[in-house]
Amino acid sequence: MAGTNDPSPFAYEGLDRTIHEKARLGVLTSLAANPKGLSFSDLKKLCGLTDGNLSRHIQVLQEAGLVSVTKTFDGARPLTTCRMTPEGRRRFIDYLAVLEQVVRDAAKAAEAGGTLREIKPTTA
Repeated sequence: MAGTNDPSPFAYEGLDRTIHEKARLGVLTSLAANPKGLSFSDLKKLCGLTDGNLSRHIQVLQEAGLVSVTKTFDGARPLTTCRMTPEGRRRFIDYLAVLEQVVRDAAKAAEAGGTLREIKPTTA
């Protein structure tokens, strides 16, 4: 985390753009809560996404190495299961730590009644 000597303490470099997108954040949060994975249809319901939209977000997460996708059959029906990879879990936890810092800094600014520019970031 940035120290008090950092000239850009509110840059929050650890906010990974791949994770930070709203739908992908929802997908990863769902998968973090379900380590054995979730079916495509369960993810679609949990995240409120269309088939095409979820498919595209899963593709982005898969290309980034954050999720793995397994395609099997449940009887004659195809079953797509998504799981967070170990690398995905590590990056997600790192992302959450930065997000927690954002919340701490914003809360500190709100409590002080000042603006973020006037407040020094806290160190974790």
